[in-house]
Amino acid sequence: MKPLILTGWLLPDFLKNDFADLALDLAFFDFIWGPQPSPDELAAHLGPRTDSHSLDRATHWSDWGGSQWKHSKSRKHRDLSLAEFCQHYEAVELWFDVRPKAQLKLIWLLDYFRSYPQTVGRLKLRLVDLEMRALDKFGRWDPPAVQVTEKELATASAAWQAWRSPTPEACFDLLSKDLSALPLLKPVLIDLLEELPSSTGLGASEMRMLELIGRGYSLTNALFHLYQLRQTRIFGEWEYGYLLDGLAHGPRPAVAGLDEQLRTLDRENLRDRHTAYLRSELSLTQFGRAVLAHKEDFSRHNPIDRWWGGTHLTNDNLWRWNPALVAP
Repeated sequence: MKPLILTGWLLPDFLKNDFADLALDLAFFDFIWGPQPSPDELAAHLGPRTDSHSLDRATHWSDWGGSQWKHSKSRKHRDLSLAEFCQHYEAVELWFDVRPKAQLKLIWLLDYFRSYPQTVGRLKLRLVDLEMRALDKFGRWDPPAVQVTEKELATASAAWQAWRSPTPEACFDLLSKDLSALPLLKPVLIDLLEELPSSTGLGASEMRMLELIGRGYSLTNALFHLYQLRQTRIFGEWEYGYLLDGLAHGPRPAVAGLDEQLRTLDRENLRDRHTAYLRSELSLTQFGRAVLAHKEDFSRHNPIDRWWGGTHLTNDNLWRWNPALVAP
């Protein structure tokens, strides 16, 4: 039987190449932005379908299969828990790439599967590079498939619990541990820690936006989408927009020129927000130049209210990375 694929992105290549019975990107939760979902929410999402699940909101894991289900040989089992569903396959392959969002999803799933030894025996892990997206490459490329063992599970569980902790200390402590079972994890942890506020009160992505704006990149397309220029890789387009909102619309802004309509637009109104970002033309304020020069602390003049894993960063609870962890 063809394998079940659990992945950090939904590639049509899995099906076009007749490679998998079903490929699932479980994208309901965002572990990067906002507060972490509760244990009950996570358990309900991966558990058996009940009347409380909403198909419209895709609150059950099986809602992410889309039109693939009509071709899947296991479609009659889609109301089971994910662990039970996996037991209908000889092999369940986890294809996850280097992106932090993908690696957080991977450790979540491995932590979940650790309680289901009958499923663990079917799991194989493939660490991949998104350059394989080209269809002609996919058919010829075969990244190593590694059997998932207790070492992978233990490493994932430690990282998952650390990310959800109310302080960043556990994640920092992991940097001194052996994480070789999941070789993409340590670089991700370092990138995540760099998003904690520095001595300027801003994380790496915010500082990089100030740097680019200061060098003349005044349009949001460059800030949001030019990955090689931007260098940071934690957030997606909308999260970069929220960070930019904070830089431009606080009591003492570091950035000028962001469209004023963004002050009042609902964050779920993606169409109008996108249009407003496109018509913005950005520049640094005098205060922004001082922050960029490490002569001012943005957090001393503006509210901080965002989440870093399970840590609620506020002006009174401002964990910093400098480049060691500094408690409030």
